Amino acid sequence: MAQFALKDAQAPDLSDPLVAALRRFAEPLPDPSEWDAFAAPFDRFADARVVLLGEATHGTSEFYRARAAITRRLIERHGFSIVAVEADWPDAARIDDYVRHQAPRPRLGDPFVRFPTWMWRNAEVLAFADWLRGYNAALPETDRASFHGLDVYSLGESIHAVLAYLRRVAPERVSAARARYACLAPWQEDPARYGREVLHGLDTCESGAIAQLRELLDRRVELIRASDGEGWFDAVQNARIVRAAERYYRAMYRGAAESWNLRDRHMFATLQALLAHRGDGAKAVVWAHNSHVGNAAATAMGWRGEFNIGELCRMAHGDDVVAIGFGTDTGTVAAATDWDGLMEVKTVRPARNDSYEHAFSRTGLARTLTEWRAKDHALLADLLRGPLLERAIGVIYRPETELTSHYFQAVLAEQFDAWVWFAVTTAVTPLGPERPQGAPETYPFGL
Repeated sequence: MAQFALKDAQAPDLSDPLVAALRRFAEPLPDPSEWDAFAAPFDRFADARVVLLGEATHGTSEFYRARAAITRRLIERHGFSIVAVEADWPDAARIDDYVRHQAPRPRLGDPFVRFPTWMWRNAEVLAFADWLRGYNAALPETDRASFHGLDVYSLGESIHAVLAYLRRVAPERVSAARARYACLAPWQEDPARYGREVLHGLDTCESGAIAQLRELLDRRVELIRASDGEGWFDAVQNARIVRAAERYYRAMYRGAAESWNLRDRHMFATLQALLAHRGDGAKAVVWAHNSHVGNAAATAMGWRGEFNIGELCRMAHGDDVVAIGFGTDTGTVAAATDWDGLMEVKTVRPARNDSYEHAFSRTGLARTLTEWRAKDHALLADLLRGPLLERAIGVIYRPETELTSHYFQAVLAEQFDAWVWFAVTTAVTPLGPERPQGAPETYPFGL
């Protein structure tokens, strides 16, 4: 079959025991466009409660399309009902409203307009959202699969969401909530500056954020009676984001490990809240960068004191969690050169010789799934316990400083349960702000 052909029609390099084992245990995959055939081998992971799907970059089409194919099969055939992604809760709520056929929640502006816009505002995500909307259409409202953001950056939008909820269900409580958030109001457009000013002596706004969250929790029964459980849950999650964001932006200037840990702890707590909210038996798929979903304890991140969603999920759910990493050798990627810079389509350099990606590239296979949980894969697991470099490209890609900017040490066998490999990849297709003619009013990108 042509789609399973060797990457460059060359013989694989089997002189290295690791490469030979990767070649032996790799399962060739078709292109993700053949979504059902691509996703079928992932049925083996469907008994998990949480499936963590990574990505080696934030701008690679194949990673998004592969996660969409796998998630589609897990939803259709295996009862998964939550898709939780590395995005802001209010922005993802726009997609959630679209896919669950709900009225749009109030917003300050269009979703996914903060840098990096291409990370979620792209054709690949829209294609998945369109499929999920169609899938949900025939289901009862309580059975529809949902789409949620896990991240912590939406300080201003989340304050707005809490106030909008109270205006709708408890208008007598709006003025008190506005007073609690007044301390944070001047910093909504530039929360990083709030953290900087606190470092230089400004009083913190912590007490107000905590008080507002506590009131929403304490008045749960009353507020749910006045509206519904979904609205209350959304408001509480936004209040939790305000609380977490206030801490996060203060921590930014105290050290990278502290702010990273605050962010991933919040993302994990949000995932846990979603599972609890959907009830017993709820199952979730997470889309986030490899650096978030792989077990940090098996990487240089963990060795310097950082933890992540993958590690926390493993501690909480044990064998009910599956973490799948994604990797590539070369191709193109959507990324910027500097923070807040313009998106560029950049060429990805071939992987370094001392990296896991280079070992996968030497198998000569174009697309594969490789897993090492099975007992008869013990040889491969042992070979993958030898630390090597692993590449991580986020929204910034600087090929000229790739070693220091984008590589870290890892033990792959302990970081992930499986690995999806694409030898050559292409950049995502970003979307403009316009809404196509004829699209429903709930269309998730642009109003």
